[in-house]
This record gives sequence, structure tokens and C-alpha cells, in this order.
Amino acid sequence: MSAIRQILAVSAIGLRAIPQRPGPSLVVIVGMASVVAVTISILSMSTGFMRTVATSGRPDRALVLSRNAQFEGASAITRDDLPAIADAPGIKRAADGKPLLSAEALANVALTQRKNGLDVYVTLRGMGPQGLGVRPEIRLVSGRMFHPGAHEVMVGEAARREFSGLDVGSRISLPEGDWTVTGTFQSGGNQSESEIFTDSETLLSEMRANAFKSVTVMLTGADRFNAFKHALTANPRVSMDVFRETDYFAMQAEQLNGFLIVVAYMVGGIMGLGALFGALNTLYSAVSTRSSEIATLRIFGFGAASILTSVLAEALVLSLLGAALGAFAAWAAFNGNPHAAGSLVFRLSVTPALIIQGMAFSCALGLIGGLFPALRAARLPIAVALRAG
Repeated sequence: MSAIRQILAVSAIGLRAIPQRPGPSLVVIVGMASVVAVTISILSMSTGFMRTVATSGRPDRALVLSRNAQFEGASAITRDDLPAIADAPGIKRAADGKPLLSAEALANVALTQRKNGLDVYVTLRGMGPQGLGVRPEIRLVSGRMFHPGAHEVMVGEAARREFSGLDVGSRISLPEGDWTVTGTFQSGGNQSESEIFTDSETLLSEMRANAFKSVTVMLTGADRFNAFKHALTANPRVSMDVFRETDYFAMQAEQLNGFLIVVAYMVGGIMGLGALFGALNTLYSAVSTRSSEIATLRIFGFGAASILTSVLAEALVLSLLGAALGAFAAWAAFNGNPHAAGSLVFRLSVTPALIIQGMAFSCALGLIGGLFPALRAARLPIAVALRAG
């Protein structure tokens, strides 16, 4: 009998024996399922988060911050800076000839998450008169726009679903008293849907501030970014940094995304060790139970390679069953569920790539766990195996 036929025959015998050991087999399956489910669920946060970030920026939109400010909250753009920005080359203009830019103010408002009652600070963004022109993806879905000069806001749909007290007509506590929610909007599921919008001048007045946090600009095209940036960064009368919007959001997301990936692999690795020891114990037990069978196969001329492969095949099948169970559980329980990371609301995403990654991780653990029992089975002397049996 050829080596390949030997391997297939012995592997088939070992796999048919799995139902005869339901308890030990379930230990491996459940252990691998837990590892895969937890790892995929945490990585689905990273995937959903990065998907939301990726849809938040446009390459033909630029963000202007004060020099050396790493994020909007640390920036300060004065009113004297605005003419230089408006006159820079590459800015798209509205039908009335005005430049499409929005000088914006920021504040935070404490809101309560619907699902767990925890308080979270949500971004309140004051937009300039051209704010909707700069963000054409924003679409009003209920109520109306806020009126400049009034204590009114409109709310992103993701924020409304995630936090209490943001329905149209509700009043929320903001600077200088309660402000009324006049409408809700959608923006393609991007970061804006996690925010609350109002008029920037009204917000600055109530906060007794005078400097804007940032200026968002719509360009005539993505290829005009470098000219726009050079005009501002080379201007000695202003001190500004300019970012392509896609680059800015990617930079802000990098740290949190890296943290989520590290947590996923740390937790998965710790649980994987437990699953690994479970596989070792189960397969060692299987080898001991099948010792007389293995000895008989050796007497009939089956080689050590076929014995080793059969044990590894059993470990692989158990791991694949556990991985499939864990991947399905993660998909059923988490895919599409909303989650809030700080003020950003996004949906968890269990993708085919994550499922493949989880199954590969489980198979690797199974093969490692099956390697030593397989080597023991292959090296077990025939006489010793017959006595053990």
C-alpha cells in the first residue's frame, strides 16, 4: 500500500473514532470555539471602527488646524486667519461665489447610553453658514435644520440611536441652558453621524469664546490639496497646519485601532493557551485509548508517518469544528451591532477575512496541540503499545 493510501486509511479510522469519545472531543471543540469567538468579536470592533473612519473623510476635503495642533480640540483658529484661508487657491465655491469653508467650534455634552446607562461625552460641533455645502453627504431625515442664533441643534442618526434624549423635540443641557433638538440627519454612516451640529457663532457666543477650533474646506479636486496646503503653510502671516481629511482621520484612528488589535491577540492568546492544553490532554488520551489499535496497524505494515498524520488530522478536524462554531457565534451575536468608542458610534463588522483569520488561528493551535501526542503515537514501540492496550 502506498504511503498516501496508508495515511488516508489510518486518518479515516481515527476520524470515525471521534464520536466514540464525545466528552474529550467536546473539550477541544468548545475550547477552540471560545478562542475564535472572543478573538473575532474584539477584532470586529477594530474592523467596524476603521470602516467608519474610512468613510468619514474625502480626499477633496481639507482640515486646517493651528500649527502643531495634533487634534481639533488643541487647535485655535482666529477670525483674522479666516481671510487667508478663504483666499488660498483650490477652494471650491458655492453658486453665490462664496468659498465652501466652514469655521467650526467644538464642545462636549454628557449623554447617557441607552443600553447600559453609562455617561459619555459626545461632540457638539458648531458649523459655519457653508457647513452643509462642505459636507454634501449630510441628509436631513426628520425635523428641520437648526436656526442660527437660536439654542437649537440637529443630531446624527447614530448618536440618536445610541444615546438617550436626542429625539426630535427633546431638550438637552448645553452651555447657557437647554437646547432643542430640531432634526436628525444621516451622512452615510460616517463619523458625523455620531455628532451633534449647531451654529458655530451661537456656540462660541454661549461659550464666551472667540477662536474656532478648525476650518473644513471643500476643494475643487483632490489634486488641488498640495497647492492649498502650500499657500497656507508658506504664508508667514499665519501659523497653520493643513491635512487632507482622509489622512487626518486615519492618523487619529491609528492609536485606538492598534490598541484593539493588541487586546484581541492578547486575550485570544491567553485563551488559546487553555485550548492548547485541552487539545494536548484530549489527544494524549486518544492515543492511549487507541494504543493497541496503533500497534496492530504497525504490525500490518503501516508506517509511523501515517500514524502521526492521523492524530494531526483528528486535531485539525476538531479545531475546524470549534472554529466554525466560534465564528458563527461571533457573527450571530456581534455582526452589525452598534458600539460606542468614546463619542464615536460604529457598527461591529464580522467579515469573511476575520472568519478565515480566526479559523487559521484555531487550526494552528490544534496542530500544535496535536503534534506531541502524534509524535508519541508514531514513536510508540509495538510491544509497549500492545501491553498498554
